Amino acid sequence: MMYDEAEKRKSEDKSAAEAELTVVGPPSVNVDDQEPKVGAASCTPELEYVPDGGREAWVVVFGTTMALFASAGMINAYGTFQDYYESTLLPSSSSSSISLIGSLQVFFLYFVGTLTGRVFDAYGTKYLIPIGSFLCVFSLMMVSLCQKDQAYQVFLSQGVLFGIGIALLFNPSVAVLGHWFRKRRALVIGLTTGGSATGGVVFPIILEQLIPRVGFGWAVRIIAFILMACLIVACLTIRTRLPLSGELSFRTAIDLGGFKDPRYTFATIGGFLLFYGFFIPYFYIQIYANFRGVPPHIANYLLAILNAMNVPSRILPGYLADKVGPLNVFAPTAAVCSILILGLWLPSRNAGSIIAFAALYGLFSGAFVSLLATYIATISPREQYGARLGSSRLFCVNICAHAHTLHSALPGSVYMLIAVATLVGTPTGGAILKETDEKHFNRLIVFCGVMCTAGTLVLAMAGVVGTKTLRGRFRKLRDASV
Repeated sequence: MMYDEAEKRKSEDKSAAEAELTVVGPPSVNVDDQEPKVGAASCTPELEYVPDGGREAWVVVFGTTMALFASAGMINAYGTFQDYYESTLLPSSSSSSISLIGSLQVFFLYFVGTLTGRVFDAYGTKYLIPIGSFLCVFSLMMVSLCQKDQAYQVFLSQGVLFGIGIALLFNPSVAVLGHWFRKRRALVIGLTTGGSATGGVVFPIILEQLIPRVGFGWAVRIIAFILMACLIVACLTIRTRLPLSGELSFRTAIDLGGFKDPRYTFATIGGFLLFYGFFIPYFYIQIYANFRGVPPHIANYLLAILNAMNVPSRILPGYLADKVGPLNVFAPTAAVCSILILGLWLPSRNAGSIIAFAALYGLFSGAFVSLLATYIATISPREQYGARLGSSRLFCVNICAHAHTLHSALPGSVYMLIAVATLVGTPTGGAILKETDEKHFNRLIVFCGVMCTAGTLVLAMAGVVGTKTLRGRFRKLRDASV
């Protein structure tokens, strides 16, 4: 179907298409990495015109940036909510229970996101973005009405409802970029994902300034109105360009066959371990600073500093990965994060060292978000990308950047596991931090560092088994077993 549409478009505007047409085929990997493809559809190259610019395309970029600013930006700002809930709104609840609210948002972003990719391929953004926008604004309005020590109210409104809203909103907003860009896709990814990091800078500052002046309820309502304005723009500007299937099916949602490839297995396990501890600094850095006696005018802005440093780390790693390979960038950045946690955060006792950790961890940890998906893209057959990976958010766009596919990725097994890791990671940290004292904070930081170190080592194993010699031996063993 896509082939026929592309040929029709080519015949209608041949001169324009010739300047932009690119062969759509498998990613640039060795032939022996690929599993046999069956059928003409999998081996016949397709031609598709992509504008790679123009007023309409950049309007979509602007709308996507607004959507990411409003959705993922709020996830990145949850550390401020965590601090307020523990001290004021939910003082009777444990740190673990409160962190579960924030981790639920991330869980739904990954888990429900694995399903929205299918919906996007069938119907585009027509239903997903308006419904997601409504849920995000409505849920925050409900959060503003939550009463003291009524944890279930915050759990349902901010954890469940807002989490589902951002999952419906975020994934199609980024997946649609593949309809409009190919050559400039790396630039576009950096610009739009920078919106989420920017939201993580702006929203904590707004909350810290407004809560003392107008109270928590009205501070959250003002945030909700800001989100409403941004999401109205997103609803009006984000639209698809390529033909949609109009058919919705989840029968091939997950592909477990990828675990036969040791590189895929090690990358998945490594990603699970890394994301298990990834958000702990985001949730607890401000609480830790308050414990160490850092002045409030500094401690209250540590999360903003961390997210501000995320902006360049969303852009630069992608460019480097294109040149030296995603795993050759992913593993070193994960190693640096491990060193920062155990070597800088653990011994930090004053404002200077804590600020340094927040800035450096934000700078290097941003690469986690995209490089795992990029690596999975380079080792998976084209027709199995989505089923092995999952989600149609930034990850699928990175897949598109390497594989030149233009639709969203299908839901899959990797991000099902990542969803579980993000769900239990920060509550585990909260369970470790039973009391806000030296001993329990040291345990929390060591746990986070050990998980990150273990994930780094497993990722390194993916690189080791990915060498041609070992890969050939694994292939012989697999063929022999068959």
